[in-house]
Amino acid sequence: MESEMSSTMKQALFCTATLFASAAASAGEITLFQDADFRGRAVAVRSEVNDLSRLSFNDKTSSIIVRSGTWEVCKDANYRGSCRTLQPGRYSNLPGMNDAISSVREIDNRGHGGGQRPPPRPEPGRPDAGHGGNNASGAVLLFPDSGMRGRPVRLDSEVRDLNRYGFNDRAQSIVVNYGRWEFCADANFRGRCEVMGPGSYGRLQGNLDRRISSVRRVR
Repeated sequence: MESEMSSTMKQALFCTATLFASAAASAGEITLFQDADFRGRAVAVRSEVNDLSRLSFNDKTSSIIVRSGTWEVCKDANYRGSCRTLQPGRYSNLPGMNDAISSVREIDNRGHGGGQRPPPRPEPGRPDAGHGGNNASGAVLLFPDSGMRGRPVRLDSEVRDLNRYGFNDRAQSIVVNYGRWEFCADANFRGRCEVMGPGSYGRLQGNLDRRISSVRRVR
């Protein structure tokens, strides 16, 4: 009897240890840096933080490395205000979000909190063939509505004037599958421009919302 109980207990402990190991392996990690180009004080985050004041890091982030998982970074506490979704990669500067991030959390494939791992990031030269159920391929996808809705325009090379596609001043959300791309408010890469790396940008902010006229890859 004692032998059977011992065996049962060992099996239960093994299952518990396996469960915790699996949970730890699935957790993502994001590192926030106080200065651009990954300099200055750094804070590593492995679980959601609804208010970065708890880490004395509110409105102090100027660059980010997403080591694993897909993360949502927001300007206000409790994941409110303007938010941006970041996939694994290095973000040496944060146009529109510099020194303005107040909360961060790992999200699942549907953009909900929960820490589930997303599909791996597409490799260069092999764009994602079905982001968000749109069955759309391309290095960059421009959507006419927020939240990656509507029929997208797919781009793999620079476009000096989006009038060629009947899409001038129409983009409200963007997916960058690979590379770093510059989006400009005027044709021929003039006017206000922002550089975006791989990720999903469900809501364009400020001077780029329905104002993008030219696009080109910068790296």
